[in-house]
Amino acid sequence: MYNKEDIKTLQQETQDWLIKKQPITTNNIEQIRDILRFHEHRYYIENDPLISDYEYDSLYKLLEKFEKEHPDAITKDSPTQRVGSGLIKDFPKTQHLVPMLSLENSYDEADLIDWDRKAKELSGLNEIEYSIEPKFDGASISLVYENDLLIRGVTRGDGETGDDITPNIRQIKSIPLSAAFEKNHIKQIEIRGEILMNKTNFKKYNDGLMEEGLPPLANPRNAAAGSLRMKDPAIVNKRNLEGFLYHVSFITSTKKDHPEEIHTHSDMLKLLWDIGFRSPTKEMKVVKGINEVIKVVMDFEKQRDDLPYEIDGMVIKVNNLELQEKLGMTSHHPRWAIAFKFKARQATSKLLAVEYQVGRTGAVTPVAKIQPVHVGGVTVSSISIHNQDYIKEKDLKLGDQILIERSGDVIPQIVKSLTDLRTGDEKNIHFPEDCPVCHHTLFKPEEEAVWRCTNIGCKAQVVERIIHFVSKDAMDIRSLGEANLRKFFEMGIIADIPSVYEIDYSKLKNLEGFGEKSIANLQQAIEKSKEQPLHRLIYALGIRYVGETTAKTLAQKVKSVYDFADFTNEQLLELEDVGVKVAASIYDFFRNQDNIEMLKKLEKLGVQLHNTAPAIVEGKLSGQTFLFTGTLSLLKRSEAEERVERNGGKILSGVSSKLNYLVTGEDAGSKLEKAKKIPSIKIIDEADFLKILPG
Repeated sequence: MYNKEDIKTLQQETQDWLIKKQPITTNNIEQIRDILRFHEHRYYIENDPLISDYEYDSLYKLLEKFEKEHPDAITKDSPTQRVGSGLIKDFPKTQHLVPMLSLENSYDEADLIDWDRKAKELSGLNEIEYSIEPKFDGASISLVYENDLLIRGVTRGDGETGDDITPNIRQIKSIPLSAAFEKNHIKQIEIRGEILMNKTNFKKYNDGLMEEGLPPLANPRNAAAGSLRMKDPAIVNKRNLEGFLYHVSFITSTKKDHPEEIHTHSDMLKLLWDIGFRSPTKEMKVVKGINEVIKVVMDFEKQRDDLPYEIDGMVIKVNNLELQEKLGMTSHHPRWAIAFKFKARQATSKLLAVEYQVGRTGAVTPVAKIQPVHVGGVTVSSISIHNQDYIKEKDLKLGDQILIERSGDVIPQIVKSLTDLRTGDEKNIHFPEDCPVCHHTLFKPEEEAVWRCTNIGCKAQVVERIIHFVSKDAMDIRSLGEANLRKFFEMGIIADIPSVYEIDYSKLKNLEGFGEKSIANLQQAIEKSKEQPLHRLIYALGIRYVGETTAKTLAQKVKSVYDFADFTNEQLLELEDVGVKVAASIYDFFRNQDNIEMLKKLEKLGVQLHNTAPAIVEGKLSGQTFLFTGTLSLLKRSEAEERVERNGGKILSGVSSKLNYLVTGEDAGSKLEKAKKIPSIKIIDEADFLKILPG
């Protein structure tokens, strides 16, 4: 439908509208309509969007607002005048019993408050009971059951008519082929829902595509929608799709109105759950008043990454079914429901340049510099692109239009390059052969994907090692932040790790921000760090693969850090949590004479190199293992771990069958999901953790 030239033109016009935010006039209104039609086609038909949902919604709202203010400008074929988009012609077409309308979108509290105000005005009520459930990010479907049997499964299509994909729907094991509707006085029912591919299955699916040399899909929604359009149901069966059913749009009953005891939306979802459907009964909340709604949606946004499937918002519905009918609907959306959209997780940008950073282990990491773009609540201008293989896998070129995603609201990543938009001016990315800092030749071990600078005197590595040494979880020299440390390094005040303890404080007096008190605080922090326990020093040394937990294990096995120079590789492998790579790294570190000389110098400067920690005694938690995830509200993570060890317990480095307790704080992440799959692990919160401590 769209040739390559059309695609480039329309995408450029899209960016002009998004960036310049020009007002709509009668002269340019057709241009924005054409842009919206194009992106509908990419989203619904080709299953390959070129802009994020948020960017599309922004353009749609511009047009919707203008047409509301200028009703004479509305045309029958305007994107605002139809429920959905174009159809794929490969399947038989079937009309829905009731049109599948879109939901009105909201993005902030003000939108929800305004919607609640209108609902109260129309209903005459002072307060309304609402149900709140996840807005699943999948492919919409409609199911029809008659006499207890599934007779039809239909895609959303244009909202009036969809594609009959019944043979594929029958392959989804979470959708019953029959259900006990007649026992509940229901003869015919049309149920709306969403077909999903969960995060785990999506990763497996994308891994399979890449093994075949095919490009990965941008998100699980595309994977689900594409699977439903497969011609071979046997292939669909292997895709491990899931179906969530969340709305009854049509029902014929032997009762006068709704079936017995079904008066609310939550009642209906419970009925579906009870007779075998995967409805969001467990995820749903029922509250009174919009203020309670706002609390629920804001809390849920923080938890979205803990779910095994993707959601992009919450759906708020008037719970009472009779009140829903009273409120009715417009030609576009029901007045009794609204979608609250979470912050955009994806956005489009442009790859401007690639810079190369050298870490403390010599690893050279390429960093993409992109056109700044707002995504997930922050402005992103830099993204790690990991290594040379990643650049090839993603087919990245300088000048590419790219789709980015802020995964978990934390780490941005490039989903894919938009190759359809290439103009021919893009340039290949050439990975350097020499270190960008010291210009030594880079080396890549066969078993690794990372190129490394092997010059341990490389300035970039030296400064990164010092930054790690003084960091909070290492020697914890709090007054010596990264910015100050880099400044001191450039000025020659600090040259290596031991020189941290040899600072000429008189040279700091003329520096901005370093008054007499600041210098005294820095000196005190440096002196205090000399007394840190041995496990902190081991971690601070920056031995490759040795994290905080492994450092504690190592510290318990020696009287002095020098003892490791006498350990064989085999003896190291006998230690818990020490594998082949870790053992080799420790062995090499303590066989390097430069490292031994550094340790001797630290000792002369007063740094504690011996084990002063008391022997672990038996306690209430003896034999029990713990792991913490998320942010604790009452204790610092280090303090909580110390209490475990003080009472005979042990801290593990990851989730495994050896773990007894996972203690969760706010924003608990992937460790929680992994722990849920191991029945023997007890998942507790901070309050429960404090209860099991003695005293």
